[in-house]
Amino acid sequence: MHWPVVIIARHTLREALRNRLLWLLVLAACGAIGASGLLHEVALTESGQLQTALLAAVLRLAAVFLVATFVVTSMVREANDKGQELLLALPLPRAVWLLGKLAGFAALAMLPAALFGALAACVAPPGQAALWALSLLAELWIVAAFSLLCMLTLSQVLPALAAAFAFYLLARTASTLQLLAHGPGRHDALLTRAIDALALLLPRLDACARTDWLLYHGGTAAELAAIGIQSAIYVTLLTAAALFDLYRKNL
Repeated sequence: MHWPVVIIARHTLREALRNRLLWLLVLAACGAIGASGLLHEVALTESGQLQTALLAAVLRLAAVFLVATFVVTSMVREANDKGQELLLALPLPRAVWLLGKLAGFAALAMLPAALFGALAACVAPPGQAALWALSLLAELWIVAAFSLLCMLTLSQVLPALAAAFAFYLLARTASTLQLLAHGPGRHDALLTRAIDALALLLPRLDACARTDWLLYHGGTAAELAAIGIQSAIYVTLLTAAALFDLYRKNL
């Protein structure tokens, strides 16, 4: 069964390359370098740290945006071209098609992680840049799996993209919201419980691709291992949810 998965994954990756996604990644990298360089020139103090922080933030957001957008639009294009129905009509389990798409998207996520990690190595020690890039890859895998689930469930580009970006924003800010909810002067117990539950359910994406690793070089292998375990758990759960949604549909 693994050969059809590999073939579908390879086709998905080739589609991304044919659609000039690599050029978009290069363009995003150039934009991030230009914006951070401009900030470096106009900043009065700590210009180097500000440049690194802006570069890391822009690269991270660009990677998430491009991966999520490609996952959703690729699924829509395949559905409109009847490619999905053709593949599912073959004597193969639906799980093979889904796992092949996920494997292709996972391989695709390696491109921005590698490219942007190389840029990070220009402003930070190689070890810290590698930790940053690998944690970014784990983050992109979660985003890709959730975007795939959104497209299968919602079946429309705009709602799927909105749900994917809302998920990313909440997962990035859940810890901050939790701190604010438990801060002094907060007495809304229902809201606090709701935020605690949200933080418990969502992945800790704020722990991935941390800017302070590039600034202060404090990233460790233990932190990366925890991020890897988190990514494996959430990708597995999201894949199971996508399989459930796929098998319950009459295609």
